[in-house]
Amino acid sequence: MSKKILLVDDSALMRTVLSDIVNSDSRFQVVDKAKDGVEALELLKKNTYDAVILDVNMPRMDGITLLKEINKNKIRAKVMMCSTDTKEGAKVTLDSLELGALDFIHKPDRASDCRGDDFTKTLTRTLAAVCESRAPVSAKAFSIDEIKASRKMVDIVAKHADKVTGNRIVAIASSTGGPRALQAVIPKLPKNLKTPVVLVQHMPEGFTASLAERLDSLSEVHVKEAAEGDVLQAGTVYVAKGGKHMHVITSAGKHTIHYVDGPTREGVRPCANFMYESLMDSDYDSICCVVLTGMGADGTEGIKNLKSKKKVHVIGQDEASCTVYGMPKAVATAGLVNQVVTLDDVAQEIIMNVGVK
Repeated sequence: MSKKILLVDDSALMRTVLSDIVNSDSRFQVVDKAKDGVEALELLKKNTYDAVILDVNMPRMDGITLLKEINKNKIRAKVMMCSTDTKEGAKVTLDSLELGALDFIHKPDRASDCRGDDFTKTLTRTLAAVCESRAPVSAKAFSIDEIKASRKMVDIVAKHADKVTGNRIVAIASSTGGPRALQAVIPKLPKNLKTPVVLVQHMPEGFTASLAERLDSLSEVHVKEAAEGDVLQAGTVYVAKGGKHMHVITSAGKHTIHYVDGPTREGVRPCANFMYESLMDSDYDSICCVVLTGMGADGTEGIKNLKSKKKVHVIGQDEASCTVYGMPKAVATAGLVNQVVTLDDVAQEIIMNVGVK
């Protein structure tokens, strides 16, 4: 049976084009349309949908305001945002994810540009992930009080983690639900973490810089969008740039970031498999691999290949705390996971594994 979709967009032409794309896939059917948040809210109060495709900029009530109303009215809706690729669009997208939207796509400015294969594949793949996601129970933003409380926990854990030896690195993979999940992990890491952290979050170009800035503003560790040639430093988190595959290479005895263009792998770019495989030839003694919420199986093949050459410790997020139990399930099913932990415990397990200075 087709998944029931509510489509919200102020452009009549865009509503028609997006409906055609969604309805061309037998998995989905657009059963209702709304031209703004006011109409959409009335529909959401009366009906249940498997997913909502939500425009950001609309008259009367925009997408962000609608998300706030959904939360206020305690409506359990699985929302996918349509966003532009401007810096402001990236900020709005991150705001929407914090308010409970599960994923987003970059929508071309012109409806005619939506009919291409790339956009159609991205739309239907993302919509499938949202339909399979767990509806958010609450959409409260990660609070400063939570961060402070978690840092007390970190202090206790860190006392037992200063004896960890060896040259190590943390490598994190996340996808659907990842931006919110990362806010429950990265801000808990202490600035004296003994290792660098490399991170692949499935996002298009133009969005990963804003994600890095937001995580940096919440964290003791430094978080940045990784730049070509960056030399990896302890206590810094390097977020892979959207639209390119990030590799860690050894150059003049130092581990540096190198980007590679190329086709998608596992349907995504950046792909965590490439990041993990690039560490096979590194000088690191041990790699702490962390696989968080996400659709699909990115990370599994890369970790499997990495394990053939390196000592690897794999932490997988548990099903109950995942938005989509796809990527963590894949590594667990492959028998690659050393620990399965709830999202709240991921940071302390990273610290225990790699240590503090």
